[in-house]
Amino acid sequence: MKRVLPGATIGLLGGGQLGRMFTIAARKMGYRVHTYEPTPDSPSGQISDVEINRPYTDLDALRAFAQNVEVVTYEFENIPVTALDALEDRVMLRPGRNVLHTTQNRRREKEFLSKAGYPVAPFRVVDSAESLAAAVAELGVPCVLKTADFGYDGRGQQKIREIPDAAAAAFYWGKHGAPTGVLEKWITFEAELSAIVARTWRGESSVFPIGINTHENHILATTLVPAPLPPEVTARAAEIARAIAQSFDLVGLLAVEFFLTSDGELLVNELAPRPHNSGHFSFDACVTSQFGQQLRAVCGLPLGDSRLLSPVIMRNLLGDLWARGNPDWPALLAVPGLKLHLYGKSEPRPGRKMGHYTILAESAERAQELDRRAQKVLLG
Repeated sequence: MKRVLPGATIGLLGGGQLGRMFTIAARKMGYRVHTYEPTPDSPSGQISDVEINRPYTDLDALRAFAQNVEVVTYEFENIPVTALDALEDRVMLRPGRNVLHTTQNRRREKEFLSKAGYPVAPFRVVDSAESLAAAVAELGVPCVLKTADFGYDGRGQQKIREIPDAAAAAFYWGKHGAPTGVLEKWITFEAELSAIVARTWRGESSVFPIGINTHENHILATTLVPAPLPPEVTARAAEIARAIAQSFDLVGLLAVEFFLTSDGELLVNELAPRPHNSGHFSFDACVTSQFGQQLRAVCGLPLGDSRLLSPVIMRNLLGDLWARGNPDWPALLAVPGLKLHLYGKSEPRPGRKMGHYTILAESAERAQELDRRAQKVLLG
């Protein structure tokens, strides 16, 4: 793989907030960025050199896009395979097509992890009401039915609490028009955590400090780093993340989400071959951010130092906060150690990620204390 040096143009698939922060990192190092995003005035497109607004099904537009960039990466997973094939024939795509194809579908992802021997919750692939009923009887209740495609932030999921619920779940599942789903055994966990690993084409890798996550209504609310967990747990999470990246022969960034069970076992929940919401803390609190690390990896440069400079908490800011008007930004910015990131989205909607803040402090406990203060400012 040739190195893509500063001054070159990078192609970015997806124009969301992850792309925006990647573009900021790229610009700091002197790169140009062309964003391919179906919706105009996207968060990334606002600060890119060029924003191309065409659907991912327009293969001619994608081929033209590829002619003007030296490498393509992405911040968004639900990209048709035909689009990836059209690009990979003409330009370096990092991470590669097979990584994205595997991780954008829960069935392929679970089967990949299981076959490779990585720890996952017991699951069954179901493709009919009959196979669903049989899988529920086998795994027991409660369990959770997930569509194979297009699931994030709790979308496309249905908890089954008792065996008669299987019929209701089949109806719900049918509404999504999904021919195949994944039924997973319900896991009672002590904590959710995530590990973000960067890997180069030479096989060099670096894992960011492990974060512990909290969710509200299936959407990530906070990430606290360093995670208040035993060192052997965080070391194991980092080890698994490195191994999965190697199994994929990854060139780029991979986020690995885990459940930590009451007996100390780590189970891989989901993978994302891109920057991740739970890694936003690194933008302010690490020597190199996840976005800078993605840039280095896909351009064939040495990885940066992912060391944590300060304990930190990250909190998402959802569109619900705007229900009573604009938040009191001056009061929020008066909280010590707080850094505000807004994504340039013009329309706040319930559940929509409009921004986030980080709070750096001398300890994780102090960061949490200041977060509670910031929440009082926002919520009253």
